[in-house]
Amino acid sequence: MKYTGRILAVGMNVERKPFVAYRVSSRSFPNRQCYKYDDTKAAILPKEGFETDIYKNAYITYNCIRIVNDAAIVSNGSHTDVIADKLQRGMNMKDALAYSLVTMDYEKDDYHTPRIAAAVTSTNDKGKYECYVGIANDEKFLIDRVPYGDAAFISTYGSQNYDNLDFEAVNSKDAAKYIYDEGIFANYEKPVTSGAAIFDGEWTIETFTP
Repeated sequence: MKYTGRILAVGMNVERKPFVAYRVSSRSFPNRQCYKYDDTKAAILPKEGFETDIYKNAYITYNCIRIVNDAAIVSNGSHTDVIADKLQRGMNMKDALAYSLVTMDYEKDDYHTPRIAAAVTSTNDKGKYECYVGIANDEKFLIDRVPYGDAAFISTYGSQNYDNLDFEAVNSKDAAKYIYDEGIFANYEKPVTSGAAIFDGEWTIETFTP
């Protein structure tokens, strides 16, 4: 097993349902939980009793999943909300991701933690489907289109390009557990909490914290 930091996955699962999934892996701040507010938002927050951790590191709390119009957004920081705002205002998906990564850049912590982000539309109509994944580190910005039917994942301290995978979870509850410690994700250590959204007629969000 190896430590690869925060992880997100995006695209279509094995049943060709659009999805996003996110996992916090942490060596320094493990006392966190993914909270679902409703079927439009999930956030990473300190567990009860550890609220003062936010004064130690400003990057440990943020919305990790947002549902906006027909799209799901996932990221490892506050740029989730920037992407959501731009999509709500009519910006196209690729430019919304690029804008957030270029303007906010990598996290200014001791590790120069990259910002990662992705978004996918809910429709299964190949002519309208969109899916993009991006990263901003201290050397580059990268936005890639994930082809129709495919799924991809990227992590903060792993490969600085996305990797393809077969995402086997078929509903949002299973997806949150899957990215936590199943399939290829079982190879990465120090999982803390996770969340996922899958579209099956409508978007639903579920979270997992052991």
